[in-house]
Amino acid sequence: MTGAPLDRPVWSMLTGPQAALARGDDLAVRIDPGFGPFAAARDASVKALAALGNLALAGEDLWLIEREEWPVPPGMELLRTARLVQMMADNPMPPQPGDATCDLLGEADAAEMTALALATKPGPWGEKTRRYGQFYGIRDGGKLAAMAGERMRPAPGLAEVSAVCTWPDYRGQGLAGQLIRRVMAGFTARGDLPFLHSYAENAKAIGLYQSLGFEIRCEMVVTVVRRVE
Repeated sequence: MTGAPLDRPVWSMLTGPQAALARGDDLAVRIDPGFGPFAAARDASVKALAALGNLALAGEDLWLIEREEWPVPPGMELLRTARLVQMMADNPMPPQPGDATCDLLGEADAAEMTALALATKPGPWGEKTRRYGQFYGIRDGGKLAAMAGERMRPAPGLAEVSAVCTWPDYRGQGLAGQLIRRVMAGFTARGDLPFLHSYAENAKAIGLYQSLGFEIRCEMVVTVVRRVE
């Protein structure tokens, strides 16, 4: 699939299906800080970049996900950039016989979800990240061993698989794949195509995603900036 919504996923989500989570105006937007650090400017004009910089809280990082490295807004400093691949699953693999039971996670699981995300760092995680949509987990003896969920919805019919993470002592058991299949089954049931982002150098993760039906659509860049105190 091609098109502007996926080329500019953050701008598209915050000016489209997830506009209720946005702060800003027609020049620049950022997501409610509780959900994470994602932000985008309308374009690279001086006015739009200035508006983007004004949305950052003191000492806060903003993550800009675009097709190319984004210019640093005035009053901010560049912390790092990283290459990503954006992947789509036009024919997502459905749940398979023998998959473990995946529990729908909720507010009662918030502390465990946060501990897992902060320990394994699948991507930005905030106090409200779990409220993007449905998250599923696999438990072992009551312990949350692994989880996966959803995040960006840049356009109707598109949904991002996100927060795929497993405690180190449970890796190698196929839990991530089972959870991704469960998340994608929910997307399929409501008519959404799955997509995701992965760090370009993470060959192991990319290989897993390809085995589940994902194909690389394009390369992206995340630019991480911070307001200068």
